[in-house]
Amino acid sequence: MIVLDTHALVWWVSDAARLSARAKRAIRSAMRKAPVAASAISLFEIATAIRRGRLILSVPAEQWFADLGLLPELRFEPVTAEIARIAGSFDGAMPGDPADRIIAATAIALKSKLVIADARLRRAPRLESLW
Repeated sequence: MIVLDTHALVWWVSDAARLSARAKRAIRSAMRKAPVAASAISLFEIATAIRRGRLILSVPAEQWFADLGLLPELRFEPVTAEIARIAGSFDGAMPGDPADRIIAATAIALKSKLVIADARLRRAPRLESLW
């Protein structure tokens, strides 16, 4: 299983050209075995980006979210107590954005690699990532 960061999730469903070749291969390979995962916090990040005008979709947001929920190859992981504990335990080497911490903690809790473009986050301790 792999976990998609928010950007990777959006690019995977909307603009695959922005994904790296390695990320595309990893997603395809992972989907042969099980759905790929994303943290539920990514939905918050996407909705916030839309509201702030930083993300423009080709369809109304409600439709985009509804379509996303219908993808059988994708599952959303809730923010569990374990994920919250891991996210809160990161030291100063992890960037401070709470959503990024939760997404990284989700991958760690699931013992999965995180598909993420952000080079700073890819260097986070305990996190296995790829791009």
